[in-house]
Amino acid sequence: MRQGAVGHVRIVVRDGRRLVEKRMTDPVRHGTEVRALRALAGSGLPVPEIVAERPGSILMTLRPGRRLDELDPDARREGLRASASALRMLHALHPPAGLSPAPDDAAIIARYRDAGGPPLPLEVPPASGRAFCHGDWSDGNLLATGARITGIVDWESAHVGDPLRELARAAWAAGRKDPHSAAALIDAYGAEPAAVRAWYPIHAAELWLWFAEAGPAEYLDRLTAELRAWPD
Repeated sequence: MRQGAVGHVRIVVRDGRRLVEKRMTDPVRHGTEVRALRALAGSGLPVPEIVAERPGSILMTLRPGRRLDELDPDARREGLRASASALRMLHALHPPAGLSPAPDDAAIIARYRDAGGPPLPLEVPPASGRAFCHGDWSDGNLLATGARITGIVDWESAHVGDPLRELARAAWAAGRKDPHSAAALIDAYGAEPAAVRAWYPIHAAELWLWFAEAGPAEYLDRLTAELRAWPD
């Protein structure tokens, strides 16, 4: 069993308690996760609590529930809808010191064009503010029991960024599986759909670069075909 999509995550038993041990070799990501989880303790958001921490390893409580990406489409959609209130709550919190700044979208656009990605209508949308962002709000990092979100995991990419950018990233990823999920998430968050969709090309370019640099090749081929059919 695992929580989150990082490879070095396992369930361990300490003094009769089932806990999660997460190992990361990148000290920046490790530090980010620790800062974020400590800042969120007592916030009301369903995040793991740190039990112990040492370089390269975080021991934390095991959150109940199943990952949304393991659920049937209807349950997944309802879970994403339910997660919107938690995302708004996160964006209203004061971020802790030491988090990374927002991604450099102008640099993403330049790298994408230099790499020869399929044509996309790329421009950076107007800023909607600065907020405490999770960095990877997705069905793989959200746990649910019934219609209730019971866990938000994998905080290694937390940063201070644009809240609509984060919502758009989640909605675009959800919509690739099921367009109704994207609409449900945007509606439940209370955002203007056009303002959210304006960010979609940035996230498409970002994911394309990820696959181009890290693979696997079949994912890149599939996404390239998808982006070549991008609507005008």
